[in-house]
Amino acid sequence: MTTPVAELSTRARDVFRMVVESYLETGAPVGSRTISRFGGLSLSPASIRNVMQDLEEIGLLAAPHTSAGRMPTESGLRLFVDGMMQTAEPSAQERAAIEAQARGPVEEALAATSQVLSGLSACAGLVLVPRGEPVLRQFSFLPLNHGQAVAILVGADGSVENRVVDLPQGVSPSALNEAANYISGRLSGLTLGEAQVRLADEIAKGKSALDTAAQSLVQRGLAVWSQDGSRRPVMIVRGAANLIDASAAEDLERVRQLLDEIEGKEEIFRLLDSARGARAMKIFIGSENKLFALSGSSVIAAPYHGADGRVVGVVGVIGPTRLNYARVVPMVDFTAQTLTRLMA
Repeated sequence: MTTPVAELSTRARDVFRMVVESYLETGAPVGSRTISRFGGLSLSPASIRNVMQDLEEIGLLAAPHTSAGRMPTESGLRLFVDGMMQTAEPSAQERAAIEAQARGPVEEALAATSQVLSGLSACAGLVLVPRGEPVLRQFSFLPLNHGQAVAILVGADGSVENRVVDLPQGVSPSALNEAANYISGRLSGLTLGEAQVRLADEIAKGKSALDTAAQSLVQRGLAVWSQDGSRRPVMIVRGAANLIDASAAEDLERVRQLLDEIEGKEEIFRLLDSARGARAMKIFIGSENKLFALSGSSVIAAPYHGADGRVVGVVGVIGPTRLNYARVVPMVDFTAQTLTRLMA
């Protein structure tokens, strides 16, 4: 558990803040003599060393080598980000650069915005794009056993997707054919949401020629996509090369691990999806998330909203824990606000 800021003395807070800010700027451990040269502290190097030792003992600072000075731990970074950081709003030029990309077709605008965010933050830019509902063209059921079948959907764009569907007890092969023919014949050209509305309307008005078993199959066949589709947006990654900077040569294994994590995407997607559910800015630092236990990376992510106010996606950046949080956090937040305006 991270020590609350209020429990630190004024002297300890000042020394801690200087260590963290210097480390985030230079990437190097900070010594007591360096702190004493900053000014603003009426402390000798020896007194500063004592304070730094105290901060190390409570887990906020660490010494990578005996005489190399101190650097913040992940717990220390969390304390700084949550309780001490003074953010700097994006400049007029940065805001203009982000807004200039948030135009035109939505997916192209999202990709371009992620690219410019990557460039401005010197991190990899990430964005979850809301996945559009497929438009039905053809539908069929392939029986697996007495309790399950594969539902096969062919979209208007030619895409083919398969899902396993649990069948009502005692369903017959003719009911499977009847349900598939109804979807292909009566609901073709509609999105999943539109198809569900039409089905419910026809059943309510007695216009559907389907029997009870076939009705249940059609409803299950449509639901398996509409329930899953909302959880499977597309993830766009831009600027991964930014993660290989001048300091990367000293820590190639960490960079390789991070690039592997981004390449895999599935775990990154789940992480961003948790930010979508939170409806607010999320900051993941290092091993706070098991995905980054090896690479020591941080993710800053914020949801953006559609015209109805619902969260539809997430935009963010990924980079080393030594991020300029004070600059990048408000930049990601501004990008999310810009994308929300695009969606309106």
